[in-house]
Amino acid sequence: MRLATWNINSIRARLDRAVAFLERADVDVLALQETKVKDEAFPREPFEALGYEVATHGYSQWNGVAVISRVGLTDVERGFPGQPTWGDPAAAEARALGATCGGVRVWSLYVPNGREIEDPHYTYKLDWLGALRDAAQGWLAADPQAQVALVGDWNIAPLDTDVWDVARFVGRTHVTPAERAAFEALADVGYTEVSRVHVPAEHTYTYWDYQQLRFPRNEGMRIDLTYASPALAARVDGVRIERDERKGKQPSDHVPVILEIRTP
Repeated sequence: MRLATWNINSIRARLDRAVAFLERADVDVLALQETKVKDEAFPREPFEALGYEVATHGYSQWNGVAVISRVGLTDVERGFPGQPTWGDPAAAEARALGATCGGVRVWSLYVPNGREIEDPHYTYKLDWLGALRDAAQGWLAADPQAQVALVGDWNIAPLDTDVWDVARFVGRTHVTPAERAAFEALADVGYTEVSRVHVPAEHTYTYWDYQQLRFPRNEGMRIDLTYASPALAARVDGVRIERDERKGKQPSDHVPVILEIRTP
């Protein structure tokens, strides 16, 4: 099975690119983040015409996640147990969507940005990651052989070499010890970040800001990451970061990450 994750940065703006990517890369399951569309307005038809099923979770022009699969799509879950709320009135944002696809429990995750260290959104981000860790630990406790993929835009650069110049991030989010510890906590409860295992090269990025020629200068960040449960990690034979998707007309500022998962 070929599983990809991609922060598409508006599915309506980049629908043609998403469809072309599925066809070109022969992807079985695509987890999308930052779809920026309500469920009823998500453009399902082009995917369904290719034989994919579509599950979405979106309330507005902000956030939004989706799972698109041609190997089955069942047990759809919008939000994970204990997911924190945000806003006024407080509500669980459209940042997590789970579905079972080809025997794998796929979670498309769009972790809160955090904004600034002193901002309440930063605390929300840490709480959100803590709740995800607790839920993920519970899934493994219930079934140690569970096939779980936690993929998406984590808005965290786990290593200094996951940003082009860590000195520029001093005092800013994405690289703080607390964020990195919250990310590493998934490993502490048994999950493996398989993209690091298969693509260990430093200064290998998945995101480049649109501003200041970041992409031509390769001034990027590695924040689109792929945690797998022990049983699933053992089946991952390879990972590719599709850097060329940042090129061409109207690209997302993120690129897809593809997992090659062998048949058990």
